[in-house]
Amino acid sequence: MMLSGGSDAPIIPIGLGGFVACNTLSERNSDPTKASRPWDAARGAKIYAEFLGGSFTCDAYHMTEPHPDGTGITLCIEKALSQSGVAREDVNYINAHATSTLSGDINEYEAIIRCFGENSELKINSTKSMIGHLLGASGAVEAVATVKAIQTGWLHPNINLENPDVGVDKNMLVGGTKERCDIKVALSNSFGFGGHNSSILFAPYKDQ
Repeated sequence: MMLSGGSDAPIIPIGLGGFVACNTLSERNSDPTKASRPWDAARGAKIYAEFLGGSFTCDAYHMTEPHPDGTGITLCIEKALSQSGVAREDVNYINAHATSTLSGDINEYEAIIRCFGENSELKINSTKSMIGHLLGASGAVEAVATVKAIQTGWLHPNINLENPDVGVDKNMLVGGTKERCDIKVALSNSFGFGGHNSSILFAPYKDQ
């Protein structure tokens, strides 16, 4: 027999001080029974974007190399679109995984073309061009960059993009300077060794 559980003891000065500094504590001190309000707009959080849905896949093709046909990536994007109920023509911005490896960049680009076709409104950039690869943290940081693009209407540049790969439509890629974009739906891709793939979709938040 095994008994498992969890406990914590954060009600100490340094713990409370940290939560205060992070602005994570409710100010509803007069009515503590209504202080915890998950997903409720009345909790006071500023909503920057709406998470529409996403998908995870694993093609398990190779320990480090992506599948040469990009099948896992394509399936991941297709499932994300299906799960979120988003029409592919509504996606007009992609924050690509794009790690600056030849095989990875090309496979992702080809998967994007298979999923979205030659959409003249679609713009693609890579946050890694500016900050490098944060490994396990990259997906979270790039999701923030995607949401900030929605909030501000600016797409950050693809720095160091001087000579696009053969077969890549440079008009789809954000250039060396930031560009304006009225984002309808944004896709953020994150992939990892072993064929782990994830795609998530965001859109501007519309007050109901």
